[in-house]
Amino acid sequence: MKMTMHIDEGVLEEVMKRYEFETKTDAVNFALRELDRSARLKEVLKAGMGMSAEELKESVYEGYDLESLRAAETPYSPEE
Repeated sequence: MKMTMHIDEGVLEEVMKRYEFETKTDAVNFALRELDRSARLKEVLKAGMGMSAEELKESVYEGYDLESLRAAETPYSPEE
């Protein structure tokens, strides 16, 4: 869909550089998807997935290493 928008060019340029987007469209689409993902995650976390705080704490593997998982992730590609 083609539309006219007023977007902060400085922020847009920073996002394009940081995430290596080649087009403004890719950057805006990424931002919209990320905002939606964040809102859905907040809803799930607020609901607690139907578990108590203690149950949630116990559901995470003790040796879970988030940083090693992040290092192993494939970087985002706008073609996805």
